[in-house]
Amino acid sequence: MRRLVALGGQELVLTPVARLLGPTDIRLLAQSLDTAPHKKWGQNFVVDAGTVRRIARLSGVGEGEHVVEVGPGLGSLTLALLETGASVTAVEIDPVLAAALPRTIEERALEHADRFACVHADALTVNALDKAPTALVANLPYNVSVPVILHFLETFPTLRTVLVMVQSEVADRLAAPPGSRTYGVPSAKAAWYCDVRRAGDVGRAVFWPVPRVDSALVLMERCAVPETTARRERVFAVIDAAFSQRRKALRGALSRIAGSGAAAEAALRAAGIDPLTRGEQLAVEDFARIAVALDQAPTVASSGG
Repeated sequence: MRRLVALGGQELVLTPVARLLGPTDIRLLAQSLDTAPHKKWGQNFVVDAGTVRRIARLSGVGEGEHVVEVGPGLGSLTLALLETGASVTAVEIDPVLAAALPRTIEERALEHADRFACVHADALTVNALDKAPTALVANLPYNVSVPVILHFLETFPTLRTVLVMVQSEVADRLAAPPGSRTYGVPSAKAAWYCDVRRAGDVGRAVFWPVPRVDSALVLMERCAVPETTARRERVFAVIDAAFSQRRKALRGALSRIAGSGAAAEAALRAAGIDPLTRGEQLAVEDFARIAVALDQAPTVASSGG
């Protein structure tokens, strides 16, 4: 089936419409596979066609794009992404679902099947794909959402857009600006790669099983990384240290990676930052300046990220 749109008296033939999965379809498909959502993999399947089409629309992907989807589950969002004309590579850790997904795509979106591939793997170990992805669009397992996002942004510099559904509190942390109550490690590290904003809320009723927490969409658009001579790993180590004791001034929080409180104070002053400042007040560019100052100090102990 195809959507037909009248424009100026002319009929445009758009991308074929897939047969999306509804609540009954999801349960019957899971039953046929003798499976159910697993807590250990953080599985909550989206059962609402309107929600997955909304996510696909907000992502802005279309023909010529290569989308990587992490945790496709039974294929609800996958089908909606294929409707856009984009190619989709789904990364699924569950062996039963990874084996079943290609068959679901063939049965419900045969005209799109040549643009679909499934990789059975833990997303945190994926370091290469057959095609360089331009977008990450996913309903992410809540327990690994931030590590997955950061891993894919670092591993695939071709990613221009990330649109993910995560726990609402995680969305707040990712999009938080410096100085806000929710600003922390995820906020600062995400800002290294992207401009980040919340893109909307998602009701609990669209999931099976219904989660006990609220969900939200986060849109991340790739930006230039801060200009710095410090390695990313070094900057991230500074961020981790700065928030390891959130209420502590940076002089004390950075003393371990600097070698001493005095060395931390010297590096902070060299970076133009008051040693009594707290990490939550600094932007990612500030952390980069601190990393440079630490690297230039003769007594600095090296640290990984």
